[in-house]
Amino acid sequence: MLNSLRSIVQEVNAARDMKTALAIIVTRVKQAMGTQVCSVYLGNPKGDYVLMATDGLNADAVGKVRLRPGEGLVGRVVMREEPVNLEHAETHPSYQYFPETGEERFASFLGVPIIHHRKVLGVLVVQQVEQRRFDEGDEAFLVTMSAQLAGVIAHAEATGAMDIMGDKATQAKFIGVSGAPGIAIGEAVVITPPADLRSVPYKACTDVDAELAFFQQCLMAVREDIKSLGEQLRSRINREEQALFDAYLAMLDDASLGSEVSERIRRGTNASYAWSEVILEHENTFNSMNDPYLRERATDLRDLGRRVLAYLQESNQKCRVYPDKTILIGEELTASMLGEIPKEKLAGLVSVLGSSNSHVAILARAMDIPTVMGAVDLPYTQMDQRSVIVDGYKGTVYSDPGPQLRKHYKAIFLEEQELVKGLEALKDLPCETLDHYRLPLWVNTGLMTDVVRSLERGAEGVGLYRTEVPFLLRDRFPSEEEQRAIYREQLEAFAPHTVTMRTLDIGGDKALPYFPIEEDNPFLGWRGIRVTLDHPEIFLAQLRAMIKASEGLDNLRILLPMITSVAELESSKLLIHRVFNELLEEGFKVKMPHIGVMIEVPAAVYQVRELSTRVDFLSVGSNDLTQYLLAVDRNNARVADLYQAFHPAVLRALQHIVTEGHAERVSVGICGELAGDPGAAILLMAMGYDVLSMNATNLPKVKSVIRSITLKQAKALLAEVMTMVNAEQIRQRLDQALKEAGVTRLIRPAAQD
Repeated sequence: MLNSLRSIVQEVNAARDMKTALAIIVTRVKQAMGTQVCSVYLGNPKGDYVLMATDGLNADAVGKVRLRPGEGLVGRVVMREEPVNLEHAETHPSYQYFPETGEERFASFLGVPIIHHRKVLGVLVVQQVEQRRFDEGDEAFLVTMSAQLAGVIAHAEATGAMDIMGDKATQAKFIGVSGAPGIAIGEAVVITPPADLRSVPYKACTDVDAELAFFQQCLMAVREDIKSLGEQLRSRINREEQALFDAYLAMLDDASLGSEVSERIRRGTNASYAWSEVILEHENTFNSMNDPYLRERATDLRDLGRRVLAYLQESNQKCRVYPDKTILIGEELTASMLGEIPKEKLAGLVSVLGSSNSHVAILARAMDIPTVMGAVDLPYTQMDQRSVIVDGYKGTVYSDPGPQLRKHYKAIFLEEQELVKGLEALKDLPCETLDHYRLPLWVNTGLMTDVVRSLERGAEGVGLYRTEVPFLLRDRFPSEEEQRAIYREQLEAFAPHTVTMRTLDIGGDKALPYFPIEEDNPFLGWRGIRVTLDHPEIFLAQLRAMIKASEGLDNLRILLPMITSVAELESSKLLIHRVFNELLEEGFKVKMPHIGVMIEVPAAVYQVRELSTRVDFLSVGSNDLTQYLLAVDRNNARVADLYQAFHPAVLRALQHIVTEGHAERVSVGICGELAGDPGAAILLMAMGYDVLSMNATNLPKVKSVIRSITLKQAKALLAEVMTMVNAEQIRQRLDQALKEAGVTRLIRPAAQD
């Protein structure tokens, strides 16, 4: 059945619309399983499950038979969220007869739920006249098929294809991870790599005659290119190889690919999308063939497809106009793509691939552009010119939002604007509680643009300067002198305040294009201090640049990432002292910087005492610490809801770290995202953290809440939440505390689905 499954999936993925895809599924599944009936029921916005396709039941019943959850056998599958397998369906208490279907003849029933992100989208059913208990293999096949169908339906919901149900169901939600905080409401502009057949955005064609003429013009240009290429190579290749160019020309003929594309253009599709659609369909056909020679022709077809697409796209790009509120969407956005759009028109970003540490996410945070990364289920090629909402706080994207959702987010957006204005007055005020407890607020930086915003918002120092950013933005390792100049800028900008520079932290989800690290499990692999200790030439050059840059300023602290043992710390310190002594010998008037370690893995949590006796300060990386404690990849949208910064285990670990660190009389700070959460800041202050370091955007909000409460109140709140066992319960209690403190405006309302 595996071959059948692959074949069905290929056909479904090549289907031009939802109706066709459903028809393929019911027909092919019925054949593969040897049953008399296969049907698909899909949920609609009203909560009904509607018969949308069938092979075996009365076709007139399609669109008419509707069941509520719990109603009939299909409704039972929905309620149970698991397969229902019956040999005598008509004797089951949940059995319900619908005369219009003609299903009274079918005794056996197997229904499996179609689930996407824990939501039952529909039910896939097979039935048979003879009494038959479908075996485990049958059930497994249908479950696998339903999993494939889930993605197709989610795609259809986003693109409006679910209008076949007669109910308007265009609003859709997609989950990613937060790249940069904020709310953006605007119009999607899909940007794709040149000549990528699989990422051509759909656009409607308004002038069919002009589009047909344009298509023929591009075909003619490619024909001339191929003829010219064939002539150039005629003396260097044999006759058989020359035949390839003739084959290319034949495929471009009006009677072949050209006619198929022209027909789709006449039906209202633009030339680029129609061309890519036809090429991919033919490519799938070639790939599914058993003959090796014919399978190889898929490569030729793909090459030809790219050549034509390059011409089609080149002309389109020249006349592209960006709307005032552009939401830029792509499979993998890059810094150069951002540069193509006028700054005043760019409202938000959405990338299908990438993480919160991708280049574009780092730039987005520096530019204050709400961003969602890793929206893996977003059918981005279908999003061009659609209305979109980007929730950069929760990492969610909404396509074609309804009036209620749009109103909800518009209110949040306006509140944010007012909040920013209101918090500007806090810039020069100290961050201290009502009972005069002083808590320094520092910032996390990576780009020089971060510096300006940080100083504008009253930052008192830098708790984390990500030195990998200059490495990420280059096509080679920066030299020692280049690094020194960059670090000097940062140190001078904040002098005399402290600047904490983390040594190169690559690996995991931060790979340098010129120093790739390919691993099956990168987060548990070669990253952070492990890389730099293995490459002392990189580490030593960076240390020299840092310490030389601090000459005369003496506001540098060095932070070591991903420390898991005392041995790693000792090896790192040895190299730092070596560099310091060498620079003294070379005549530099430098002072030994304070050295600290990041506490971001469980091993370090339980060695805080031993580490503290060997360093000057500790800094908690709450993002990675939470990830490792909960075994949840923080950049994986599929488990985003399991990444809970307020999980009781996380809070207990944070309290343990600061208690143990203070027992050895070292300063303990925190530089993860948690520090920038107004509610979390109250708890961290109560735990005893000496410094909170955060994104500059969040600094005024945290200062506002700290100035609204007493340390005594914060400690009482901490004692209360530390007895709780549920992260959501803790979050709700913190929101209540913010309301009690009179800073309700800092609580962002929950999204309305």
